[in-house]
Amino acid sequence: MNQPPPPGLYIVATPIGNLGDLTARAADLLRSADLVLAEDKRVSAKLLSHVGASVPMRTYNDHSDTADREAVIARLGSEVVALVSDAGTPLISDPGYKLVREARAAGHHVVTLPGPCAAIAAMTLAGLPTDRFLFLGFLPPKEKARAEAIAEVAAVRATLVLYESGPRLGAALASLANGLGQREAAVARELTKMHEECVTGTLSELAERYADAPPRGEIVIVVGPPAPAAEPTAKDLDEALKAALAAGESPSRAAAAVAQDLGIRRKLAYERALELGR
Repeated sequence: MNQPPPPGLYIVATPIGNLGDLTARAADLLRSADLVLAEDKRVSAKLLSHVGASVPMRTYNDHSDTADREAVIARLGSEVVALVSDAGTPLISDPGYKLVREARAAGHHVVTLPGPCAAIAAMTLAGLPTDRFLFLGFLPPKEKARAEAIAEVAAVRATLVLYESGPRLGAALASLANGLGQREAAVARELTKMHEECVTGTLSELAERYADAPPRGEIVIVVGPPAPAAEPTAKDLDEALKAALAAGESPSRAAAAVAQDLGIRRKLAYERALELGR
């Protein structure tokens, strides 16, 4: 940086594996910071050493409370404070959103330094649609709660992206297969590291692969969107209209209801309802 950065909160993305992925801008900021907020100071110390930054650190994680945030915000008016996660982009399945919100509300400078993100990296490898995606973070560990969480998103017409640990991967994939059916999916692990891999297949195939062989490393599951609904046939239309007419609905009301249910043009349903009514 040619000039020292102004005081404020800086959200700094860190490598998810390969230290070479840290941006030059992020490295400069870390060297210029007055304080680094780290999930685990032991992990962040390795990164700071890599870029030659000798900066005080303070733990900021899921256990940080209101007093911790207030102490940080009190320093933002005069100091450069960098928020980092153990790996990847802070706030993506990591603590920090409350700090960002309160820092902004207090009128402080808040800046993001974008960079590595495991969810995005996994999607680029999976070979699945990326025009619409839903990030789910971690699924609940217990089977019933996990099934309920999956049911909530089963109808979402988007690619699903989840984080998971190795020991729970097989169970998570089995629950996804039960709740979502035979969708195409990918399991990406050790991203940007020496043993990076991305294994693809149906959810059932992947569940079977990892059932008794939990892998090591941090894992991203990418699940393709549901298949498009089949177009209703003429028989589907006739059966739906006949049922509505038999229930006493007028051709107009029957056509309106059936058109909405089947996703077809109301005019088409109405013309057919009149024919059937004759």
